[in-house]
Amino acid sequence: MAAGAGAAAAGEADELFDLRNNFYIGAFQAAINEAQRAKVGPGGRRCPGPGAGLVGLPEGGSAGPPRRDLAAPGGDSIVAELDKKMSKSLDVANCTFLLMAASIYCHDQNPEAALRALHQGDSLECFYFCSEIPFSFVDSHFSCRKELKKMQEQDEDATLTQLATAWVNLALGGEKLQEAFYTFQELAERCCPSLLLLNGQAACAMGQGRWDQAEGLLQDALDKDSSHPETLLNLVVLSQHLGKAPEV
Repeated sequence: MAAGAGAAAAGEADELFDLRNNFYIGAFQAAINEAQRAKVGPGGRRCPGPGAGLVGLPEGGSAGPPRRDLAAPGGDSIVAELDKKMSKSLDVANCTFLLMAASIYCHDQNPEAALRALHQGDSLECFYFCSEIPFSFVDSHFSCRKELKKMQEQDEDATLTQLATAWVNLALGGEKLQEAFYTFQELAERCCPSLLLLNGQAACAMGQGRWDQAEGLLQDALDKDSSHPETLLNLVVLSQHLGKAPEV
């Protein structure tokens, strides 16, 4: 069942299906364009969507609201205020709040609190974030696979589920690298070859020793955005392996 099928089954098309998919794969400008075109709800209200109103956002940029540095003065008060909210009765159906709370806790280097917040939700987005946190902080393949299983049980064909599957397989390595590569490739063909997907394919190719293929994928990513951090980092790794200076 594809993402958005629930709305379609209820008798109406999911107006935000393409917007969400573009946002998930990191094609932020395409997501903004979809948001500006979308009309949902009674009276055809325009849906603002993530990053709506922004013009010319680079594909590798951030479509979210400006982040406040938690290490800056006042950062502790943000976490303290969030702690108070989390200690009270929450609307666990509010997926956005849970995701934002988890994001704040992650920036505060508190993965346990982030996971506690996310475990209260049952959306694919919450499960996806849960599957990413262990890799970022404790490198627990078991925990990630557990969250991935929840996603697969809820919607195996959803874009977020496919992305999570690819990341887990990439981390597992070995013969799973080819499966991850095919998943990134399929998403790129189905949606668009975003920087995230190109770098995912390149990482798989490097893990398999297919350096020429990785170089081509990273060059495609570089052509899209010459200052994208992940692309530049992967190019440095590639160049060091090949014994040549990176031309960026």
